[in-house]
Amino acid sequence: MEAPVQIPGSFRDPAGRVFQVGDRIFRAIAECAARDYEQVRDAGLLERLADDGLLTAVAEVDPAILGEAGQDASYVIEHPRIPFITFPYEWSFSALKAAARLHLELHLRLIEHDMTLSDASAYNIQFIGPKPTFIDTLSLRPYRDGEYWLGHRQFCDQFLNPLLLRACIGMPHNAWYRGSLEGISSTELARILPFRSKLSWRIASQVVLPAKLQRRAVEKADGGLAKMPERGLSKPAFKAMLSQLLRWIETMIPADVGKTVWQDYVQTHSYNDPEEQAKRDMVEAFVKETKPALLFDFGCNSGAYSALALSSGAGSVIGFDMDQGALERAFARALADDLTFLPLYLDAANPSPAQGWRQAERPGLADRGPANALLALAFVHHLAIARNIPLDQLLAWLTSLAPTGVIEFVPKNDPTVQRMLALREDIFSDYNVLNFATSLSRHARIVQRTVVSATGRELFWYSS
Repeated sequence: MEAPVQIPGSFRDPAGRVFQVGDRIFRAIAECAARDYEQVRDAGLLERLADDGLLTAVAEVDPAILGEAGQDASYVIEHPRIPFITFPYEWSFSALKAAARLHLELHLRLIEHDMTLSDASAYNIQFIGPKPTFIDTLSLRPYRDGEYWLGHRQFCDQFLNPLLLRACIGMPHNAWYRGSLEGISSTELARILPFRSKLSWRIASQVVLPAKLQRRAVEKADGGLAKMPERGLSKPAFKAMLSQLLRWIETMIPADVGKTVWQDYVQTHSYNDPEEQAKRDMVEAFVKETKPALLFDFGCNSGAYSALALSSGAGSVIGFDMDQGALERAFARALADDLTFLPLYLDAANPSPAQGWRQAERPGLADRGPANALLALAFVHHLAIARNIPLDQLLAWLTSLAPTGVIEFVPKNDPTVQRMLALREDIFSDYNVLNFATSLSRHARIVQRTVVSATGRELFWYSS
């Protein structure tokens, strides 16, 4: 058996550490957390919440499976492996909203059984397709009558405030959240909210007032930090607070900032029905042949080809796009059609890096792969032309993320590329299909080439 490897992001919790052994995921529960775990387990909550899709499943195993790492553990439990770990700064507005709802629904269920959550970290939630699930079993503990919601500020920073940024201002949370891993503080958000938003009782009580209290705490004349008052909450008041937040978040929608550039691409692309069918035929043949357990779809747009990949035999698909309108449509498609498809925000010229403590706490995109296969359809020119990324470097990056895939080359005479070149100098003398094929051949074997449009769009099936 392989040696256990501690998951870097689990180091902060003294109650337990998470380990990977091969493809299996284990959590070692320390003695200090054993009694809380036993009370939650013995109440039958772990199974019921897992059955209802609120909590990842748990199975107790022999601590010896972790070798020395399990010697001091009171319990070792096994969780199902998440196909692909994601972070809040990669989620769309709808995904973040779904995660916030799950957190509150779980907390309300726990309160009904005299249990609670010890924190409100968005990193405790992962996705299976578009459906969130809570993964930190040790955050569940017995409720103490009259206690204050200690996770309230964290919930606001990591869920509520990023949602409000988009709902009130129309600004996506992704870049800000990625640069500030603990979320968006009420102090920062209150500075930029429009005055009319601050007139809302909900925003005044959840953002403006906490921001004032935080400022007062650091502006004392003696320079010291004042401890914020912790007023107790009765159980009915606690439940009412959670329920009110849940109802509020359920009503949130992104502020209308107009149509995004690529959200209607499926209806406005530059090839006709027979050409599109030729493209679909090759993608379908590729997926049926390779049967990837995990497929990356770069430039997924509204998810049409992700859905095709799933219907052709892919196990799950992670889509990537930077157009917020397209991401919203893709997430809605995944929910409506019950697809194991999760669309994520990605600026491919600046993908998620390894960051956090020692640049290991939150792994970068490359560190969470490779996928079994990838699609990069109508994608390469957005980097090669719009972002000046050399073809060879671009193809080296793509082929490093999956051992096989289909990449589309869109030539200069295609209307899409012509629009991109209309307002800039054409400095891309090496952007042609010959150089594309030559570069791809340096990094992988070309299995098949198929021209799919009159303008010369060509699909390249590669394999390492």
